[in-house]
Amino acid sequence: MPSHSLTDWGVVAIFSTVYLGMILGGLPRLKLDRSGVALLGAIGVVGLGDMSVAQAAQAVDLPTVLLLFSFMVVSAQMRLGGFYTWVTQRVAAWPLGRHALLGALIAVAGVLSAVFSNDIICLAMTPVVVQLCRQRQLDPVPFLLGLACAANIGSAATLIGNPQNMLIGSVMQLPFGGYVRHAWVPVGLSLLLLWAWLVWGPAAPGRQAGAPHIDAPDPWVPAAATLPVPAFDVWQSAKGLLVALALMVVFVFTPWPREVAALVGAGLLLLSRKLHSSHVMGLVDWPLLVLFMGLFVVNQAFESTGLAAQAVAWLAAQGVHLADPGMLLVATLGLSNLVSNVPAVMLLLPHLQGFQAGLTLALVSTLAGNLLLVGSIANLIVVDLARQSGVTIDWRMHARVGVPVTLLTLALVWAWLRWATLG
Repeated sequence: MPSHSLTDWGVVAIFSTVYLGMILGGLPRLKLDRSGVALLGAIGVVGLGDMSVAQAAQAVDLPTVLLLFSFMVVSAQMRLGGFYTWVTQRVAAWPLGRHALLGALIAVAGVLSAVFSNDIICLAMTPVVVQLCRQRQLDPVPFLLGLACAANIGSAATLIGNPQNMLIGSVMQLPFGGYVRHAWVPVGLSLLLLWAWLVWGPAAPGRQAGAPHIDAPDPWVPAAATLPVPAFDVWQSAKGLLVALALMVVFVFTPWPREVAALVGAGLLLLSRKLHSSHVMGLVDWPLLVLFMGLFVVNQAFESTGLAAQAVAWLAAQGVHLADPGMLLVATLGLSNLVSNVPAVMLLLPHLQGFQAGLTLALVSTLAGNLLLVGSIANLIVVDLARQSGVTIDWRMHARVGVPVTLLTLALVWAWLRWATLG
């Protein structure tokens, strides 16, 4: 086994600290979130002398960052145009029974999340869903859990539905159309399975079905349902939809680099006489971009020590091969719920190759976000906005839906991948 320098062990210490921060959501006694920890880790690696500033910049996968930024701009356009709220309100106005309404909301959340950010969908739809349940005297818990889970599941259908899929598609150079052809069936079946579980399983966790669970809104926090919601603007929404549709066509039918096409689309949306660029840019998730860049630098520094390759070789000697789909599924599920799905994907990507591995990693890392309440930012957004509106969802209530839905959808994906491979 080759010897390692003190600098290498310094990098290991920084890497370990950063991923401890990913697990804990920050560092004890410090006002740092995951993005702050990743940034501090990147600064530590450069300060240690293991990487120069130029090398750190080269470690960042710029196409992924640009693609993520561009679709944040597209999502911001749609949100400021009031499109997400308008769609949810239109669905709420349909004369549907409880089960049919739940199915419609799950379908809408899943479809929108496949093209736009699942986090943004949850941010826009949650207050409207709470208001809808109040008006109809329905228990909002199964509707809100359905929204969170559907947004996560639906985002797995494309390579732009969530940040980790963008990363996988960019780094592994997966074909956009080819991925969608393989992913839409398991994703669609998973959404159907989610609806069935909420209808015939414990739809209202810990409560009698149909019993409304609506508390008095927290007086210390403005109710999310009463926060200003952008009025529906047909032109601004149409602009965003046209750009999104054009990008889908470009991704599927042309060899144009996805990040370049997305940047052009974002630039066109910023050319507006009504929506100020500062408002659009204010809705960009800058901390998430910082998280990506910081982890790129820290992971590259750790890879350069050779310890990661040695660990993978040791696992292979023990019969644990990441190239095996079953082992990859287990590793992705475990890491995604330990350090969150984006850091998990970054850890696994350097050791994977081939379309099948990329497809498995994208589907599993996304569906794994439904297992625990803290497994996905979308889950936390729904729970936080629900609490502000007086609806309490704790980790136990989420687990009664999230755990079985995750295990069932992963089993479904596994069966689908096995069938597709054998076929």
